[in-house]
Amino acid sequence: MAGEVQLVEAASGGDPAKGLRAAPAPRELAEQMAALQVTNSRAHGWSWAEIAFFLGVSKQAVHKKHAGRLPPS
Repeated sequence: MAGEVQLVEAASGGDPAKGLRAAPAPRELAEQMAALQVTNSRAHGWSWAEIAFFLGVSKQAVHKKHAGRLPPS
């Protein structure tokens, strides 16, 4: 939780350097969460089309981005 507080303080503070360093963190967290849940979904037998629907992208996009990271099924 301390990391989140520091992130919010940096992003909302008056120091542009700290704010700019903090700016990519939410996007990076979202990418990590998506990768984790794509792996979880595939392990539960979900199709690329099902995963893509929930991520709001095409099945080709989600497959291209995540297929190389997954263990062989």
